[in-house]
Amino acid sequence: MPSIKVYNMKAEETGAMELSDLFAIEYNEPLIHQAVVTTLANRRQGTKSTLTRSEVRGGGKKPWRQKGTGSARQGSTRAPQWIHGGVVFAPKSRDFSKKMNITAKRVALFSALSKKVADNEVIVIDNLAVENGKTKEMVAFLDAFKLEKTVLMVMGDNNVNVIRSARNIQTIETLPVEQLNTYDVVRNAVIVIAQSAIAKLEEVYGA
Repeated sequence: MPSIKVYNMKAEETGAMELSDLFAIEYNEPLIHQAVVTTLANRRQGTKSTLTRSEVRGGGKKPWRQKGTGSARQGSTRAPQWIHGGVVFAPKSRDFSKKMNITAKRVALFSALSKKVADNEVIVIDNLAVENGKTKEMVAFLDAFKLEKTVLMVMGDNNVNVIRSARNIQTIETLPVEQLNTYDVVRNAVIVIAQSAIAKLEEVYGA
């Protein structure tokens, strides 16, 4: 079982904890890729829609006779080459969602987390909290750990002050542990996770 250091919000080491075997899973790139593609596909709305020439109102009358005008033959003023005409290959509403096996989702998530742990890109905080919800408190946290890259902050619960203090900082993304997913893990350089969040993960997925 891997061991990891535990810090407080001032970057002071307060101890260490043993992680379960969930955080020592072999790196599985195909499953991680599938999980990322599935997440991005499920976030697409698919609500775009424009009109084809058969759906545009009007255009039933032939604009001029077939021959003898010197102009190109036309059958409708709603053909695509006309202003106010229909769209040639009009996009229509569709469902982009994909499905992924629950077990595969779990393996992908912990494979990504295990890779982060192995690469020393996970910081465990004993009590992930700020007092007043001020941006300067979160800036002080980043400065203490010298974090300059993108950070995913995983909370054990929905801490309003942590969310408020981080929302004006572009490099930080906050997420309750219940919403943790493979895509957000791999898209951020460093994972800052509360010790209570790790306990919840091991409790839910460890059986």
